[in-house]
Amino acid sequence: MTLERSLLIPRLCIIGVGLIGGSLARALKEAACVGEVIGAGRHEASLQKAMELGVIDRYATDLRMAVANADVVVVAVPLGAMYPVFAAIADYLPSGCVLTDVGSAKGSVVDEVRRAFGRIPPTFVPGHPIAGTEKSGVESSFAELFRHRRVILTPLAETEAQAHDLIQRMWEAAGAEVVDMGVRHHDEVLAATSHLPHVLAYALVDTLARLDDRAEIFRYAAGGFRDFTRIASSDPVMWHDICVANQGALLAAIEQFTRHLDRLVEAINSGDSKAVLDIFRRAKHARDNLYRE
Repeated sequence: MTLERSLLIPRLCIIGVGLIGGSLARALKEAACVGEVIGAGRHEASLQKAMELGVIDRYATDLRMAVANADVVVVAVPLGAMYPVFAAIADYLPSGCVLTDVGSAKGSVVDEVRRAFGRIPPTFVPGHPIAGTEKSGVESSFAELFRHRRVILTPLAETEAQAHDLIQRMWEAAGAEVVDMGVRHHDEVLAATSHLPHVLAYALVDTLARLDDRAEIFRYAAGGFRDFTRIASSDPVMWHDICVANQGALLAAIEQFTRHLDRLVEAINSGDSKAVLDIFRRAKHARDNLYRE
């Protein structure tokens, strides 16, 4: 057996070498389980930067050339760009090449794959790393991003066990804890725990930014405001795409939150201090238990 064949992934192609794609490449290189890493995307300047940083070994702006001879292809582009990528590579993926993604809304990704390929390829393993920062770009990538973080895989009925196993091992090599989940359940859970908080952070900052005395408001913003709104510094295009792609589950989460917020507003308006305190105590108890050391 050659050294190359003994590697977990002899040839890895990452389409979209930003924070997530770049961090995955760094982590796998650090773990010495990947051979050649090919970066692909539309912006050559970003790919050149990735080369300079040692994140990738070579790059191609032609997706057909990028995926040639790849053992694994990771699509790490915004959800709105998924279909053009899948359509471009559908007829050019090598036989046996495992295809995966990092999209935050799995239902839309699965639909786009089916539309582009005309079916679900048996080597397609939908995935979503629950990791990231408010920063973007390959310059912000780092090998430790996925350590002790969860990655959710949503294998389909068509997904081959061998392909699923390879992608699980890939993420574990990057330091992540891998769990399986159904596509619909994933989108409902992420709508409540990730997509809704981002929507609220964006909405709050936008509301305050529109006030006439916004300069004074932001001048006196304390740590709580900074902590709560940090995620509003995330890539707006990416989060726009997530809202569109996971519309149904996100709207259900917003409606549920709105009902609870209305009850809090009514309690404050009516002077029901017990109801207000009960809500705050329940929330504190839940939050403390969630992140207990």
